[in-house]
Amino acid sequence: MNIGILLLIIVGGAAGGLSTLYLLVSFVGTLGYKIYRKVKFGASLYD
Repeated sequence: MNIGILLLIIVGGAAGGLSTLYLLVSFVGTLGYKIYRKVKFGASLYD
């Protein structure tokens, strides 16, 4: 297999994996922050 194509596959796979990981972490973080505000301050979860 060509080394250029293999490098593109690795870089593309890493970019996809990192963006997926970022979305997962930000979703969990946002949800946790909203629950924390709900418990501590009584704020709405929809704000």
